[in-house]
Amino acid sequence: MLRIAVDFGLMVLIWMVQLLIYPGFEFLAASTFHKWHRKYARNMTFIVAPMMFVQVFLAGYFIIYKPGLQLWNISYAILVALTWISTFLIFIPLHKKLDDEPHNVTVCRKLTHRNWLRVILWTAIVILDVALLIEL
Repeated sequence: MLRIAVDFGLMVLIWMVQLLIYPGFEFLAASTFHKWHRKYARNMTFIVAPMMFVQVFLAGYFIIYKPGLQLWNISYAILVALTWISTFLIFIPLHKKLDDEPHNVTVCRKLTHRNWLRVILWTAIVILDVALLIEL
């Protein structure tokens, strides 16, 4: 149940980021963007990071302690790993660029367009969770 709760929470959160928060970056006043973005990034980290760490822990736990479900567990671990890789290789650098160049509309749009990758990944994780529940 913890896995489903965390995965569903991250999926809902990423959809909100995709449909509301990232597109809204373009409409923030340039004079306050930098201050708001730094606060947003810090506070979002406090919410997202613990949930992502739980996902990694659960991915390892299920691979080690639920060997009868290896295909499901390896698929889950790969999807979780891809969320981490994309976050560190794509999204953290884009947010850093927004810190360096506040209210850069081109970077804001890249963030929104590229974030579809994480939307797909976290949605796929929840679909995998539901499929596993149906299978069991």
